[in-house]
Amino acid sequence: MQSSSSMLWTFGITSVALFMVTLDNLVVTSALPVIRHNLHASLSQLEWTVNAYTLTFAVLLLTGAALGDRFGRRLIFVVGILVFTAAPPRSTSRGGFRASAARSSRR
Repeated sequence: MQSSSSMLWTFGITSVALFMVTLDNLVVTSALPVIRHNLHASLSQLEWTVNAYTLTFAVLLLTGAALGDRFGRRLIFVVGILVFTAAPPRSTSRGGFRASAARSSRR
């Protein structure tokens, strides 16, 4: 049987992870009116946007957990930080989201 402190730590970490998933989903949902206006998206396309984001986030979360179990959570955490720090944001790169949105609004 696990100790009480171990169960509390597990509950706390799981609660924080669930809060982050909910917060990320809230951010995407809050951005839907802007996405609809800028990209002229239909309701169906907006539904796919939310579902694709949630599914991708869940897959990456499960993959990160599995890799953390195999190789150690500190190594995976450092690798994750390096990958997301080194990757340039797509919206600021040349020809990215803003440029394509500007092109579509000129039509």
